[in-house]
Amino acid sequence: QVQLVESGGGLVQAGGSLRLSCTASGTIFSITNMGWYRQAPGKQREMVATISSGGSTIYADSVKGRFTISRDNGKNTVYLQMNSLKPEDTAVYYCKSYYYNAWGQGTQVTVSS
Repeated sequence: QVQLVESGGGLVQAGGSLRLSCTASGTIFSITNMGWYRQAPGKQREMVATISSGGSTIYADSVKGRFTISRDNGKNTVYLQMNSLKPEDTAVYYCKSYYYNAWGQGTQVTVSS
């Protein structure tokens, strides 16, 4: 059974940083592209960043230059380093495995102004 567990969310002031982690179990982690998504209240879920099995990355325009996605296949974990956070980054952040079409439960990120 595929399971994705996010951690690292919290409350931070604008301009601050957080690092999110998503650890997978029940998967062959190295073969799956992974993604981070977010959903703010009253808004649709949107893609934040993706990373392929080979390490290629894609970012939403709104986070380019501020967020970095990375992965450690030895730890079955994908990370999202978030710097220069803004209040508009406030959302529940989810990780996704594309190969297994699985989602994590989400972790709340709140950025205060």
